[in-house]
Amino acid sequence: METINKNLSRRNFIKLGGLSGAALTLGLYFPASGKDTVGIITPESEENLGIDLNAWISIDTTGKVTITNHRAEMGQGSFQSVPQIIAEELEVDLNKVHIIFAQGNNKKYGSQVTGGSSTIRGNYQKLLRLSATAREMLIEAASKKWGVAKSECYAENGFVIHKPSGKKFGYGELVEEASKLEPPKEIALKDPKNYKILRKSMPRQDTPLKTNGTAIFGLDKKLPGMLYAMVERNPRFVGKVKSFDDTETKKVPGVKHVFKVTRDTFGNMFEGVAVVADNTWAAMQGRKVLKVEWDDSGFTYHSTEQLYTKMKEQLKGDVISFKTKGNFNAAFTKAEKKLEALYETPYESHSCMEPLNCIANVTADACEIWGPIQAPDWVQGNLAGALKLPMDKVVVNMTFLGGGFGRKAFTDYPFEAAMISKEIKGPVQVIWSREDDTTLGPFRPGMVYQCKGALSKGGSIAAFETKMAGQNMSTQNPNADKSNYNNSTTEGLLEPYFDSIPHYSFGDTPLESPIPVMWWRSVYASTNAFALESFLDEMALAAGKDPMDFRKQHAGEPRYQDLIKKLEEVSGWKKRGKNEGYGVAITECFTSIVGEVVKVSKKADGKVKIDKVWAVMDCGWYVNPDIIRAQVEGSIVMALGAAVKHATHFVDGKAVEKNFNTYQMPRITDIPEIEVHIMDNDEKAGGVGEPGLPPFTPALTNAICDLTGKRIRVLPFNLEDI
Repeated sequence: METINKNLSRRNFIKLGGLSGAALTLGLYFPASGKDTVGIITPESEENLGIDLNAWISIDTTGKVTITNHRAEMGQGSFQSVPQIIAEELEVDLNKVHIIFAQGNNKKYGSQVTGGSSTIRGNYQKLLRLSATAREMLIEAASKKWGVAKSECYAENGFVIHKPSGKKFGYGELVEEASKLEPPKEIALKDPKNYKILRKSMPRQDTPLKTNGTAIFGLDKKLPGMLYAMVERNPRFVGKVKSFDDTETKKVPGVKHVFKVTRDTFGNMFEGVAVVADNTWAAMQGRKVLKVEWDDSGFTYHSTEQLYTKMKEQLKGDVISFKTKGNFNAAFTKAEKKLEALYETPYESHSCMEPLNCIANVTADACEIWGPIQAPDWVQGNLAGALKLPMDKVVVNMTFLGGGFGRKAFTDYPFEAAMISKEIKGPVQVIWSREDDTTLGPFRPGMVYQCKGALSKGGSIAAFETKMAGQNMSTQNPNADKSNYNNSTTEGLLEPYFDSIPHYSFGDTPLESPIPVMWWRSVYASTNAFALESFLDEMALAAGKDPMDFRKQHAGEPRYQDLIKKLEEVSGWKKRGKNEGYGVAITECFTSIVGEVVKVSKKADGKVKIDKVWAVMDCGWYVNPDIIRAQVEGSIVMALGAAVKHATHFVDGKAVEKNFNTYQMPRITDIPEIEVHIMDNDEKAGGVGEPGLPPFTPALTNAICDLTGKRIRVLPFNLEDI
């Protein structure tokens, strides 16, 4: 049992009983600095006048519990995981916990960016403390009403019960009394062994809404008098509108406006032509007959071939070295057994099943936004600056997201919607077509890796070097310092490796390109892992070691050893049959460790097929095993698509793949059996939504090498060609 007695006081919690009517409302305050430490929040105090207090938990007189969720729900399960955490410590029926979206407000909620698999791992301890505080205040309120010792009372299933007499109060009967109390200074959290709701596979509460059609996604939202817009944008990512002819567009029934509009892409202002109509179909038809001439001056047309040639050339020159140990060059030079390999990963579209869309209503002194948004606080800040409005005059409302994967944390599409609304002086919904979404990015950047390694006489890694060439997502803003290195080259690599390898060096050589790039599920770990874990496999084979044993040899910490042992056990690694290929990869991503084994074999026609994937996740403290399994399964399916199904290519500065006919997703028949295991330990919570993706591809290609002897170093590849 964990006892919290530091920083737990009125300084940590907000109590709004007197302000919110007949309810007990508690919240955590996140100052604008973004630090988790909180200051005194006494609504009545002079020093806090003007501070708008948040509301995390509110319990009304009926006992209904409402949680304000500050993060997006895009399928990752926050609408289930957060209520499970609250219900456990609050001692309330999960069905009585309701969750609503927060509006964008960094001052209230701290970072609201749903990324880095951070919703639970970044907030679970605060949520546990918050709900335990509410529980203790309700117990104290009951003890005072009965005139008995608090120690004689306990909370269970939405009631406070007096143990000696069996008398009980529902939470709703206690909120008025509880709202007058000071939050307790010490809180005892449950021992995980006593959890009744956490660590249980409970059905997701948002599933019925999404299956019966009542869940509100961006396209479901409607406003009175709202118009609809589609935008013709330069397919070459840059350039201004030289001229446009809207003669035919204006003949389309329903078309109301045609005008030039801007879109803010990483601080670069790009132009397009908006077609606004009284229905979506008219806007689409009007856009089709619109004629736009683009000014592409100053833009070097890039093809995929040019991009990768440039990256490989850069790897031959100097790189920015940023993480080193020992003397790699000396150790590599004198080593008797050494390896070198080059790996390539492609550009990828996010291709969420729900294309981008956004509603904006800009008036003379305010702006309101609705849509599938991953970072409402970023949108609020971006639009407040662009429209020169006070922050509190920009209201950003989240809806459910039909997938995000990083794309919907970007502020460009709400910005564009706001500019159109401002022009027409009314509400508008801007809709991106599937083709817009697939071809305009931002994309996962394509990367090239040069790996070098040397082996000791005993068969361990004596020296290791990785150089990465590709676009740096952090330096796209025109004001960014382009000399900054991309320190993401090591993302995905297991931490103990840095202790076990005596000489290593990591560096990068950033590629400048107008192609916009952005986070893609698991970010650089999604590409790094293929190179690093494939090369580790190559070194294991060169050392004459079993690939699983080789990783065990270099990952010395008990936590990693336990995971490897589990992975070996569940996959039957040592018991593989004849004509079966087994491949392993283990990666670390957003503080979770995931190991995967892929088994492949040959079909009757001699082609390779994927038989099964075993995944073992160590995410430390966790909430719902079923959500974890679903996230790992989804990550594997997404990784499978990027490995063998799709990639974005460029010709003449334009994306080639436009829709799912050419950017194909894995079909149900492509997906192998997936078995997921979760490690139980006392480690802090790690991410869940993304860490399952990086190890799949190297485990697959390692398995293919095990079966066929063929090493795959370029993605994507066609299984039929093996």
